[in-house]
Amino acid sequence: MNRRVAPLVAGLLALTPVVATTPAAQAATGCSVTYSVVNQWQGGFQGSVAITNTGDPWTSWNLTFGFTNGQTLSQGWSGTWAQSGSTVTVTSMSWNGTVANGGTVTTGFLGSWNNSANAAPTSFTVNGTACGGGTSTTTTRPTTTRPTTTGSTTTTRPTTTRPTTTTTPVTTTTTRTTTTTTRTTTTTPVTTTTSTSSGTGVLAQAHTAGRVSDGGSSVQFTWPGTYFEGRFHGTGVGIVLNDSNNDYDVQVDGTTVATLVAPGQTTYWVRNLTDADHTVRLAKRTESPWAAGQFGGFVAASGGSILAKPAARTRQIEFIGDSFTAGYGNMSTSRDCSSTGGVNRNSNADRTFAAMAARSLNADYQLIAWSGLGMVRNYGGMSTDLSFRAYYDQTLQALWNSTVWTPGSWRPQLVVIGLGINDFSTALTSGEKWATTDALIADYRTSYQGFLDTLRSRYGSGTIIVVSATSYGGANLPAAAQQVVTDRNARGDSRVVFWDYTSSSLDFLGCDWHPSLHDEQILSDMLQDYIATLPLTW
Repeated sequence: MNRRVAPLVAGLLALTPVVATTPAAQAATGCSVTYSVVNQWQGGFQGSVAITNTGDPWTSWNLTFGFTNGQTLSQGWSGTWAQSGSTVTVTSMSWNGTVANGGTVTTGFLGSWNNSANAAPTSFTVNGTACGGGTSTTTTRPTTTRPTTTGSTTTTRPTTTRPTTTTTPVTTTTTRTTTTTTRTTTTTPVTTTTSTSSGTGVLAQAHTAGRVSDGGSSVQFTWPGTYFEGRFHGTGVGIVLNDSNNDYDVQVDGTTVATLVAPGQTTYWVRNLTDADHTVRLAKRTESPWAAGQFGGFVAASGGSILAKPAARTRQIEFIGDSFTAGYGNMSTSRDCSSTGGVNRNSNADRTFAAMAARSLNADYQLIAWSGLGMVRNYGGMSTDLSFRAYYDQTLQALWNSTVWTPGSWRPQLVVIGLGINDFSTALTSGEKWATTDALIADYRTSYQGFLDTLRSRYGSGTIIVVSATSYGGANLPAAAQQVVTDRNARGDSRVVFWDYTSSSLDFLGCDWHPSLHDEQILSDMLQDYIATLPLTW
């Protein structure tokens, strides 16, 4: 999580980028810049800036541009971001400063706007060389209303870039409420038909341990890794969804049969199963703090039926963290994943060390994780007044209609916290509220104690709380986290423990130097070994 804040919306609509180029002929320095507003919502937007070197190689770079409509920078990633008046500067990090001729580096940010105009910058400079400017196309965030049925449509779809995996002959089809669609969710051309099932009573037919806003006939959710589990009898099942932002895995009888890439408003069908009892599971792969997914339930194929939902597991684990917990870019096999679909296409919260460990232990779990945020300081020092603690108790993260979540029957025996990489992985900059690193450490330790108080009040004295850390977040993090536990134990709370998961076996080949799937498995095994030493009574 220390490399960048994960993009908050998956499956973005195609954009028309702004490309402004200064020819590099006979010039030692040259550049081209592509600026895009990749998502926009009430009061906020997400931007992306791709910088291409058209001159001699760079060992570092400094980008400057100006907002034209009073936009305000909130936070950024893959660079050190700052704003003075309308002028924005971005300086390369140690890991992405070297750019060869023809090479491209991409950086991004979140910002706010006044809802009347959000024009693109008109000029850019890189290392003092003007690269030009232009205009940009934006996308607005779709509303999330429950799918309704319409007349039959037939659509032939192109193949997707991500293969569907099956172990038995399975036909998958997708029902949509529009007559024309271009989004892909299967690996072969299919014919879609309209379902007449209402999909009502979602939580009566589907089990979830996640934080959801229950609307009766549908539920909304934002946190990564949220999953829904059901049972059915028959030869097929439909999954009612309304989400143009996130990616999902569909699993039948424990096998992933499809990955839905920003499926939109749809009933996705899995067919040609044996006529028997089956399990079905839908898992949210991606992050979306400002955009809710909407699940409308499971629908049985003709002649089949939805069975009683699976029972809740007696074991419960809550994971609290940043991009390492959220699964940021963990499916990538290279640190630069811009050419393989970007961060969202390469992220899967269902394959994180946390999710895999919980399933191995037959535990229900929550992933309360947000890339880029820290205990007191966010990555690069951005928006520190809105650190992780500001959102922890929310049902729908930063969504405008989010409310404080009520735990109900959620009483985890184990809580695993991984916050601090963003607090310490980047150097303090002028203007931050901590004059020294020692001041930051002191604030981190004090605030951590307050957060532990919150968890104790919520879950009681019996829950074991694991404070985890890694030296990947900088040398200060493990020592500061260890001291938090020491101080807590000295106050008489012996069920707060420390886990250092630093490992030389990790390759960090995920996007932007994040854990890869290889690393997730190692961390899952490490965590399970550590949990085995704890005095859990579950």
